[in-house]
This record gives sequence, structure tokens and C-alpha cells, in this order.
Amino acid sequence: MKNTVLTMALFVTGLINAQTMAFSVIELKAKDFSEAKVLEDFDKLFDGVELKAGAIILEAIETSTTEENSHRLVWMYPLGGEMMEENAINPDKGEAFWAKMGNYIEEWGPVHHGRILSWQPTDNTDMKLVHIWDVKPANPVAFKKGHDKIVSSFKKDFNDRLVGFGTYDINRPNGATHWVAVSGLNEEDHMMLYDKLQKDEKFLKLIQERGETEEVQDYAVKHLRVLMPKN
Repeated sequence: MKNTVLTMALFVTGLINAQTMAFSVIELKAKDFSEAKVLEDFDKLFDGVELKAGAIILEAIETSTTEENSHRLVWMYPLGGEMMEENAINPDKGEAFWAKMGNYIEEWGPVHHGRILSWQPTDNTDMKLVHIWDVKPANPVAFKKGHDKIVSSFKKDFNDRLVGFGTYDINRPNGATHWVAVSGLNEEDHMMLYDKLQKDEKFLKLIQERGETEEVQDYAVKHLRVLMPKN
């Protein structure tokens, strides 16, 4: 498993631009009280590493009703792109990192791959808590159009928030075909946003315009580390 994950890290790249973006995410179950050591070794592995484009994200799964996994590693990249120079990570440091991970990780979870169809980034580093919905829209084209219209129509409310929509293409979690993500400060901040939006008739109308949609599951993750290009 460690070779598979390292290979993904070496060959994926990118933040959102005109090119079609994709992601790979692997869930894992860390041993109790091991998070600090995982973060320490993550920092050591990527110390001095410069990404050409893209992002590598280590997340804690804060709230979930589906799996017992505790963390996620996420790679975001443009399809066919290159994340970093081939020798950007010292092989010895890489081997040491994955050897230590064996001491901290109880088991590896599923790996999912998909694309990012809509994306509003944020420069607000306090917006660490990301609420994710896994969904099955009856009409994905209408759903995307509705999603984009909601974000643009309520620009002030989504200001400083990461907002995304995309697909699951390989290993769909519980059959979900798409996902929606919104970031916030904490759980209360998210609920205050929802409370405000759901009292607005325009918002409710736009939700209906997305078409019939099955909500498969939802959960929240917290960004612990985000490695991005410096420029």
C-alpha cells in the first residue's frame, strides 16, 4: 500500500485552473494518540519540498457515520500533469516515513478517485473544517448548473469559504456519484450558514432547480496540513 500511495504523490499535481482537475483520496485509521507523530513525520518528509502545482492535504475525519477511519490523505492534480520534480523527495526520507507510518496506522481504508468540476478556493486559513456531502444527482448537468448559480447568487455568504463540486469516478463510496464540499470555521459556523440560507426563498428555489438528488452520506473533515505551491 505504501508504494501505491507514494506513487500517487509523485505523479499528481495542481490547483484549480482551466485544465480538468482530479483528486485521489485514501482513508486510514490511525492508532490512538498517534496524530502528533504522524504530523511530525509528515512535516519532516515534505520539509523543503516545492510543488510545481497541486496540493497534498492531510485531514482528520471529525464527524462520520459511515466508516471508522480517522484520517484522509488527499492529492489534487490536473489530469496528465506533474506535481513535483522526480527527485523532490529524498528516497531515504520517503522510506523512513512509510516505515514509521506502519507504527502509527492501524489499517488502511478505501481509495477513491474523481474529478473536480467546480471550485472556489479560499485564502482564509481559519476555514479548516470542511463539510462534505456524497450525493447521486438524477441530472448531473442540471446539478452543476444549479450549484454554480447558488455560489454566485450568494457570493457574500460564501465569501472566504472553499466551495467545491465534483465526481467520484473510481470506487464510488456507497454508490455516490458526486460530492459537494463547503468549508467553515467550526460546526456552529456551518449551521449558522445553513440556517441563513434555508430561510431564503431564492436559495430554496435554486436547490430545487438542481433536480432530484439522493443524499448518500455526509461527514466533516479538518485540514491538519495543506502543502501547496509557494507561488
